[in-house]
Amino acid sequence: MALPLYLVGLSHKTAPVEVRERAALDQAVALPAALRTLGRAVVLSTCNRTEIYGVGSPKEAKALLLARGVEAHHLYQKEGIEALRHLFRVAAGLDSLVMGEAQILGQVREALFLAREHGATESLLEKAFQSAIALGKRARSETGIGAGAVSVAYAALDLALAVYGDLTGLVVAVLGAGEMAELFLTHLKAQGVGRVLVVNRTPERAEALAERFGGEAYPLTALPEVLRQADLVVASAAAPHYLVRPEDLPKRAKPLFLIDIALPRNIHPGVGRLPHAYLYNLDDLERVVERNLKARQGEVPKVEALIEGALGDYLEWYAGHRVREAIRALKGWAHREVARDLPQADPLTQHKEAGRRAHPWILSLKTRTKAFLQGPPCPEDCPLLAFRPRP
Repeated sequence: MALPLYLVGLSHKTAPVEVRERAALDQAVALPAALRTLGRAVVLSTCNRTEIYGVGSPKEAKALLLARGVEAHHLYQKEGIEALRHLFRVAAGLDSLVMGEAQILGQVREALFLAREHGATESLLEKAFQSAIALGKRARSETGIGAGAVSVAYAALDLALAVYGDLTGLVVAVLGAGEMAELFLTHLKAQGVGRVLVVNRTPERAEALAERFGGEAYPLTALPEVLRQADLVVASAAAPHYLVRPEDLPKRAKPLFLIDIALPRNIHPGVGRLPHAYLYNLDDLERVVERNLKARQGEVPKVEALIEGALGDYLEWYAGHRVREAIRALKGWAHREVARDLPQADPLTQHKEAGRRAHPWILSLKTRTKAFLQGPPCPEDCPLLAFRPRP
C-alpha cells in the first residue's frame, strides 16, 4: 500500500524572503494554532523554509499556507516516498542554503519535539522524523558533508586555528560590534581564549557585545593600546577609511595575526608587510570557503547513498507496521464474527473460534509472500481488504 505521508512547503529555492517571512510560524501562537487545525502534522519553520509534514490529505496544509499570503507557485508538494526522501535530504543538509550546514538538524529535532508537545504526532511521523534525525547524524559523522568552513566568520576562525593551533589563553581583539563581529565571537567562545577586547566607535555597542561574551569594551581612541595587547585581531567595523595603518602597529617580538573581514577594508594592506604581522582579507577567506564548498559537493553521492539506505529501512519498518495493524484488525473482526454467529457460546469457546478463523489470514500476512496477495476470497467486510497492497 502507498505510504500515506505528504509534504507541503516553501523554501529559499521557491520563495523570496518577504514571502518566507509571511509563511513563518512562531512557536508561541501561530504554530500551536496550525497544529490544532491540521490535527496530525509536524511543522518545520526556519528562516529559509516552512514545511508541513503530515499523514493523509495535504489539502488543509496547503490552504493554511495560502491563507498566510503565500501564492501557489511558491509551494511544492510531495507525497509518499518522495516526501520522506525530501525530509531526509533536509536533515542531511543537502537542501540547505549552505550545503551541509549543521543548524538544520537541530531544527528538525525541535520540530518533532514541538509537535509532540502539542499532541500532533502519530506513528508514521514519529518514525519518519526519528529516522531523519538519525540519518542527519550519520551524514555528518560518516561523510565530509559538514567539514570545513563555509562562512566568512568561521573561515576566519579556521585560519586562526591553522596559525596558532590552539587559541587557549590568547588575547583576541575585535574591531566593530556588528553582526559579523558577533558571529565570529560566537564561533570563538568555545575555543577557550584568554581575553576578548571589543573596540567600537560607539562605546555602548562595544559594552553590550563585550558583556555578552565576557569581554572588555574599548572606544576607538584606545585602539593603539588594544593592538599592543592583542595576539589576534579581527576587523569588521563599518568605516570609510583604514582604522589600522602600518604606523599604528607597535614594535613587537611575538607575531600578530590580523583578519580583515570588513568591506571597505579596516586594515591597510601595508600592515601585512611588517615583520611579525600576518594579514588576511576577505579574498583569502572567500577562497577558503569556495574550496570547502567544492569539497562538500563531492560528498553528496555518499550522503545520497545513506539516504537511500534509510528509505529502505523505513519502508521495511512500514511494511511490518501495516502487518501489525492488519493483525489487530483481523483479530477484532474475527471476534465480532464469532459473537454474531455463536452468541450463546461461552467466552473461552468464542476466543478459540475467533483465533481459528483469523489464523490463516494472520499466517498469510506474516509471510508477506505471494500467498498474501493470492489468498482465499475475503468477505466484503473483512478488514484485510484495507491492507491489501495495490497491484
